[in-house]
Amino acid sequence: MPTAAAKDQVRVGVGAFVLSPPSPSSPNNANPTFLLGTRLNSHGAGTLALPGGHLEFGETPESCAAREVLEETGLEVKNVRFLTATNSVLQSEGKHYVTLFVVCERVDGGQQARVMEVEKCAGWEEWGWEGMVRLVGAEGGEGRRLFQPLVDLLVQRPGVVPSLR
Repeated sequence: MPTAAAKDQVRVGVGAFVLSPPSPSSPNNANPTFLLGTRLNSHGAGTLALPGGHLEFGETPESCAAREVLEETGLEVKNVRFLTATNSVLQSEGKHYVTLFVVCERVDGGQQARVMEVEKCAGWEEWGWEGMVRLVGAEGGEGRRLFQPLVDLLVQRPGVVPSLR
């Protein structure tokens, strides 16, 4: 069988919801917060995305997530587990991704995320699920947009919400 051209390949991405427990005073104590960063590279530039990257040959989604989170944020994570997957065809960029989403927790709950790859990320912020969902809702997000695989997560997997359980 002939080898597909690079532009015709489907890539596998991994996105990690690095969960922080909700504050005891939060109205909905069941919803943890997670990290989103503003992408700076050409693929999805200007959008908010989870820490993550490409699955490497022989790597599990869980080990990929732990590696990428450490490389991008300086955080070590634990309890890494599969959440769901999405299919994103980015016609304007000529890319097709299957994204494997995982959830995990910080080994040290008090440690803050740092920007480890300044050429790829403008900064990390803690977000809640409802706030992220509003970015694709009618209210808009003050000009902020989500990386396409996160939009596809909300559309293709309604009802899937990352949690510490």
